Parts: sequence; structure tokens; C-alpha cells
Amino acid sequence: MILAEEQVLMLKRKRGELNLSTAALGRELGVSRWTLDSIFKRNHRRVNISTYRKLSDWLVKECTKADDESTKTMLEKMVNNLCN
Repeated sequence: MILAEEQVLMLKRKRGELNLSTAALGRELGVSRWTLDSIFKRNHRRVNISTYRKLSDWLVKECTKADDESTKTMLEKMVNNLCN
């Protein structure tokens, strides 16, 4: 699966809002901090489907707490990407 740039930006944004380190986010997601580091710093966008689902599930959980329009648009894109 390939992460969209919007997904990566949303991950970074939520990580910052929650004041989580890459290691702490990795523990919360069940994803290696090295994988997250590669996504955030090295423009790595192709990930395993299990990693994609973990990231997407976390984003959905965190973003449903917010009510802004950009969050809703991002969630719609993620759902469409998973269905395709």
C-alpha cells in the first residue's frame, strides 16, 4: 500500500498535537519507530498492508475526535484508498 502525502501530514500533525515522540507513537501503534522515522524523514510511502491499517486505524480514531473539514476529507480519502 502507498501512503498519500495527506496521510503522512495528518500523522505528523496528530503526533505533534499529542506531543508524542516517534518512539512513543510507534509503541502506541505497534509499528517500529524506524518505520515511522523512514515515513516521516525519508519520504518512504510504500508500506505493508498491516502497517497501513495500523496507521489508518489510529488516524481514524484520533481524527474522529475532531470536527474540522480537513479531517473529514482526509478520512474519506483513507476509506476510499482502503476500498480500492
